[in-house]
Amino acid sequence: MVHASTPDTYLPVHGPKNLFEQAYFALDDKRREHTVRRALEEYHLGDFDVIHYDGGLDFFRDCRLAKQWKSEGKKIICHYMGSDLRIRGVDPTMNRLSDLNLTNESDHLLRHPDIHYLFIPFDADSLPMRTEENEHLRIVHSPTNRAMKGTEFIIRTIEALQRIRDVEFVLVENKPHEEVIRIKQSCDLAIEQVGNLGGTGYGRNSLETLAMGIPTITEMTPDYVAWIPENPFVLANRETLSEVALKLIDNATLRRGLKMQGRKWVMKYHSYAAVNHRLLELYKEHQII
Repeated sequence: MVHASTPDTYLPVHGPKNLFEQAYFALDDKRREHTVRRALEEYHLGDFDVIHYDGGLDFFRDCRLAKQWKSEGKKIICHYMGSDLRIRGVDPTMNRLSDLNLTNESDHLLRHPDIHYLFIPFDADSLPMRTEENEHLRIVHSPTNRAMKGTEFIIRTIEALQRIRDVEFVLVENKPHEEVIRIKQSCDLAIEQVGNLGGTGYGRNSLETLAMGIPTITEMTPDYVAWIPENPFVLANRETLSEVALKLIDNATLRRGLKMQGRKWVMKYHSYAAVNHRLLELYKEHQII
């Protein structure tokens, strides 16, 4: 077990905390049994040889399917994302049954003693590169959580820049994904986040802007910056955001170089082919195939 001396290495354990929760979990399993069994039959889930569990949890709280499939010789893989290991933690039974643990979150590597990193698979080919810029640059920010992304600070910073540069700020929230993509495709610069309040500093939101050739500003922790290969992001924090954004606004040559750098990086590390290649390597290393 990872030593629990710091918040960064603490690994919670998922399970009932008392007899009341234990009884509730048992009732919840009973409630969902018909639905799960029907899905098993409809999708022939028992016919597969390798089972990936999103989040590292079985369909039932008592892990009955994972136990059954493991006894039948199937391989069990637990894939953790988001805050799975930061807040909920591992299910001890699933952790014991798992043949391979995967994550898309770098800090999970500090929490779990036996887990492997995969870049988020992303279809960059579905997003065309921007070939032209607007006469007045458009800067897009598309937060899923304002507090986590530092949105209020970003708004104030760009409003101050608008007093000295003719740029447009586009805040995208609570819109269908298709509309978000359409809006992003009309923009020239993007800001992912300012502040390290959780996560890695980038995700699908900024993979979209990078894939479209839109230079993207974000803040990451120093250790994560050092760990990401060929980091294509323009890095900034609360003290430097105004300066960094102004530099991009004023330098068309810099923006052109970042366009290709971002697109190539997404294709190299996040493409389906790249992620699948790494996954197959891990399969072989752990005798999955």
